[in-house]
Amino acid sequence: MLRHLISFLSNRTTLAIGTGFFILGFLFGNWATLIPFIKYKYMVDDAQLGLLLLCLPLGALSFNPVAAVLVHRYGVTRVATVSMLVICLAYLLPFLAATLWQVALGLVIIGGTMSTLNVSINICATRTEAEQNNHIMATCHGMFSLGLMTGSVTRSATLLFGIMEVNHMVIMCLLALSAGFAAGKYLPFWARAGDTEEDSGKFRLVLPKGTLLNIILISLCINMTEGSMTDWASLYMKEVVKTSPYFIGWGLFGYSLFMALGRLLGDRIIPAVGKNTVLKTGALLSAAGIIVIVAFPYTFTAIMGFAFIGMGVSCGAPILYASASRCPDMPDAGGLAIMNTFAMTGFLGGPVIIGFISKLTSLPLGMAFVGLLCMLWFSISRTTKLY
Repeated sequence: MLRHLISFLSNRTTLAIGTGFFILGFLFGNWATLIPFIKYKYMVDDAQLGLLLLCLPLGALSFNPVAAVLVHRYGVTRVATVSMLVICLAYLLPFLAATLWQVALGLVIIGGTMSTLNVSINICATRTEAEQNNHIMATCHGMFSLGLMTGSVTRSATLLFGIMEVNHMVIMCLLALSAGFAAGKYLPFWARAGDTEEDSGKFRLVLPKGTLLNIILISLCINMTEGSMTDWASLYMKEVVKTSPYFIGWGLFGYSLFMALGRLLGDRIIPAVGKNTVLKTGALLSAAGIIVIVAFPYTFTAIMGFAFIGMGVSCGAPILYASASRCPDMPDAGGLAIMNTFAMTGFLGGPVIIGFISKLTSLPLGMAFVGLLCMLWFSISRTTKLY
């Protein structure tokens, strides 16, 4: 793993692509740890918070087809570079808003920029894998997890210096913006989507069926698990575990740390044991983590449970994004856009469902629902052929 990671980080092209993934995770991790601030500032309950969080998937869903068209028309390099910069500014909007409606609008814009960057940077990774004949997809998604992990603990650090939430987010966005400027110089250049043989033909989006449908169903389960942990881990640590304020972000930290480790190992593990085996094992690990956090709601055990879940979901996205981009008779922008539509729906819509379940019952039961999704993910993975 260490040799592969050194090679990844010493290659300007792969490091630049990885930086795009890192920015996605870093900014989202910071946002996730500040969700309690938004909740208490506007005095909303779990169901209302769930509705507010719904604005993110609405923005993502509305921009997914737009992202694919932009990639096809202007080229993946230009779209990825601009998206890395715009998303840094978008994350400031909810924290500079004066009303709850402005927060909602800001989240819609964030969802759109997330979707555009996610589609474009995954295409960059897929094409670079093919050109360099090198497995980098899992490591790229590992960079997302490293960003998520880093973002989840930065608030603990700025608390020590008495930095307020809004100022914290401004600083984090400026740091991400600097990284985006640096990375944009070294992204590989493709003039436009149609310049490669696999993208020849008119771009189109189609309804998923067959193997692609199964890939999407697994992705929905995995991304609902990921999104639910990301958005609700800090609130779970605060309201259910009732831990110290300095440990509120550590549930998300444990989750994202082990997700990062799993992904950094993934480029070696996946070819060795097979994609289906990795997906099935991940489902069982995630289900075990859910059992731990629900049955043992204490600081140490909760962090450990979130870590199990992080390891379980770690290689899901790299496997499924790569498989979707390789679906026959479909341009990579189209396959990834379709896949990303449902993936972002799960990632950003899952927390909304958990919010409603929590309002009707309790947050631990909402988490238990995620455990059922893990078992569905296990079942479908047993018979799905992956590209």
